[in-house]
Amino acid sequence: MKTCLTSIAIVLGAVVANAREPNYDESKVAPYTLEDPLAFADGRKLKDASEWPARRKEILEIFAREMYGEEPPAPEAVVTELQEEGPTLAGLAIRRQYRMWFRPDKSGPFIDWLLVLPNRIDGMLPDTNGVHVVCENRGKVPVILMLNYPGNHAVLNDAEVALPEGGWFRADDDSGDHGPKESNRGALRHSQSRTTVPAEFIVARGYAFLTACYAQVSPDVDVGRGDPEALAYTHVFELWGKRDESRTDNTTALGAWAWALSRGLDLAETIPEIDAAKCVATGSSRLAKAALLASARDERFAVCVPNQTGGGGVPLAKRNFGENISTEMRMFPHWYCKAYAKYIDNEQAMKFDQHLLVAAIAPRALLVQGFNSGWFDAKGEWLSCRAASPAWEFLGKEGLPKGDFPDNYDLSLVGPSLGYVRRGGQHGLAGYDWLWMLDFADKALRK
Repeated sequence: MKTCLTSIAIVLGAVVANAREPNYDESKVAPYTLEDPLAFADGRKLKDASEWPARRKEILEIFAREMYGEEPPAPEAVVTELQEEGPTLAGLAIRRQYRMWFRPDKSGPFIDWLLVLPNRIDGMLPDTNGVHVVCENRGKVPVILMLNYPGNHAVLNDAEVALPEGGWFRADDDSGDHGPKESNRGALRHSQSRTTVPAEFIVARGYAFLTACYAQVSPDVDVGRGDPEALAYTHVFELWGKRDESRTDNTTALGAWAWALSRGLDLAETIPEIDAAKCVATGSSRLAKAALLASARDERFAVCVPNQTGGGGVPLAKRNFGENISTEMRMFPHWYCKAYAKYIDNEQAMKFDQHLLVAAIAPRALLVQGFNSGWFDAKGEWLSCRAASPAWEFLGKEGLPKGDFPDNYDLSLVGPSLGYVRRGGQHGLAGYDWLWMLDFADKALRK
């Protein structure tokens, strides 16, 4: 916790000083009331499961109006081209690179996707070059879909993986260099990194892995090193026309990243070796928020595993522990819409909280992963899952298993459809998280 908070303070300087100090004292958590996920906003209780779609729609409209902004529209077109293909991971997998445009003439913004596909699929035969040819009666594999931070070239060591074009990357210093870095090639394969992508392990478990760099979607600028909103509302935002600054519910960066995940699922649906109905959305930190939002909005995602979302993701805002709306809006104003600012130092006025967004994923499978940092409020995550659990039970699924706030590495609260687990260590998507994610996905997808 100390390391995380210190790094934040170094980056943000006076910006954090102007935000409300985070509370880390449980005795100072004031009583709060959470809205019933199984009651409409006007107080009417849901009678049966047939009314859940209307309640879910109402929940998503609340979050669009009050927090994450309007959901971006579907693209005019989704045009993809295979840019490159070859063997990878010492012959254990196939590497494919796709470029995706959103207009029929391939003008305007684009996103580059990297696919790592296991070669051990029933019906696949190797050719003499090591690239695999798919037989007519081929098998299909589930897919893990996530956005990455440094670029697709960080996932594999392969020289063939292109550096992302058109992205604005956060610099770790004041050098002013915001381009993609060749030094990041293979960085997500380093076991000592806080976030890793163990590609061999993923394909060995029978999953494909599909990823794109979030910087190609919406540039993510740190407050204190520039104007976040000046750059954030570029790239894919060009597809949606001029912003109406009189509105308080304009589309946000989080909304754009979530939208991009849905476009990745569009691509997965066209790849013959992938069973897109078995898609796992994941990500860590801000990109976990994006995975959570994407899964709430897009019911095609079968499984969601948000890793260490922090405030504005899974933890309850009304609990006032760790990160709060004051810090969120001052540090990350491009992640949330203007309407959210009225809850700064006024969380108790909210007619919603994060448990409702969690509930909007029901009855699909959800595993929330936390870690032991006060800033990220692991207990607030667990309480959010607990408050959302009735939605799964109402829809005929098992909810969160009974039990108190679990210790680190305690898997007793991981059920077949809804689970919560946390660990020690540093912030990021680590080996434990991948193991828990794949075990959970196996149970949800391979019944």
